[in-house]
Amino acid sequence: MRAALLHAAGDDRLDIRDDVTLTPVGPSDVRVKIRATGVCHSDLSVMSGVLPMPLPVIPGHEGAGEVVETGDQVTSVRPGDHVIVNWTPACETCASCVRGRPYLCTTYLVQSFSLARFRFGGDTPAYGMTGCGTWAEEIVVPWQGAIKVDPDVPYEVAALIGCGVTTGVGAVVNTAKVRPGTSVAVIGCGGVGLAVIQGARISGATRILAVDPLTSKHEPAMKAGATDVCTPDRLAEAVTALTGGQGFDYGFEAVGRSASIMSAWQATRRGGDVVVVGAGAMDDLVPLSAFSLLFEGKNLLSSLYGGSDVRRDFPFLVNLWKAGRLDLESMISARIGIADLNDAVAALRGGEVLRQVVLFD
Repeated sequence: MRAALLHAAGDDRLDIRDDVTLTPVGPSDVRVKIRATGVCHSDLSVMSGVLPMPLPVIPGHEGAGEVVETGDQVTSVRPGDHVIVNWTPACETCASCVRGRPYLCTTYLVQSFSLARFRFGGDTPAYGMTGCGTWAEEIVVPWQGAIKVDPDVPYEVAALIGCGVTTGVGAVVNTAKVRPGTSVAVIGCGGVGLAVIQGARISGATRILAVDPLTSKHEPAMKAGATDVCTPDRLAEAVTALTGGQGFDYGFEAVGRSASIMSAWQATRRGGDVVVVGAGAMDDLVPLSAFSLLFEGKNLLSSLYGGSDVRRDFPFLVNLWKAGRLDLESMISARIGIADLNDAVAALRGGEVLRQVVLFD
């Protein structure tokens, strides 16, 4: 089968090849034919080494497809079912799962660093990003990593729900629990940032400021539900004009950099919530003083995978999309084939695109 392979962190180009195979399906595994997969900044972070993964690795974690084979112990799905890939499968027995925080489960994530599901060039092992590797025509995942979805949901829509939309909307409704009538600032208007904006709109926020250095992203942000837009150099001015200098009730960071986390912090009022959504580097330290952490009374929150239980939240987001309250199609800036992935990665590095989606036959 065809797949895009990264041999070493820092490589500028992927090795797109046709000789990739899968290991056999185990008793509790599901084999999925990928129909659509997103090109996400987290994939770019794997290529650059910001997010460490075992190598060689097939990137891709935001995907949807059709079940083609199941193990003997699998009862949740069957061949022919449409599924969204869950890149953080929950084991359902660890402390995080028992506490009702399946998004913190690391059982299968840890396993993915030692379990190479792919082979290429004969018998050379390769890993899948977070145990997935959706930049391949087929993948094998634990049954918890394949969540059934209604067959009338287009694969490209389902793929976006697999990561970016769940991460962004979930940060609003699960992590921050944004209340109607409140104000929100969103730093970063890529795919996840737009999902945050939509989540804020759906939650009833009445003032939503979208902040991005690329003015080309301001119009999509307004379409998603932002009431105001600005570039980072005008943020302080916007805080004064829109909140009287008090600051926003919620500040969301959707970039993954310490500088943008600080921007969200500075844009948020005393006692407000600052929510970190972007995936940053391990050596990028946030320069918050102990004085500010205590006396400004702000809550600094992390939102991993939108704090979601995907068994609940994937159907919730699908229903929002069906009701016309969640616009996912407009978030797709390009539909491409797997042969175009290197160009898609270059475009993502350039920053102008939103979500590019790879469609498989």
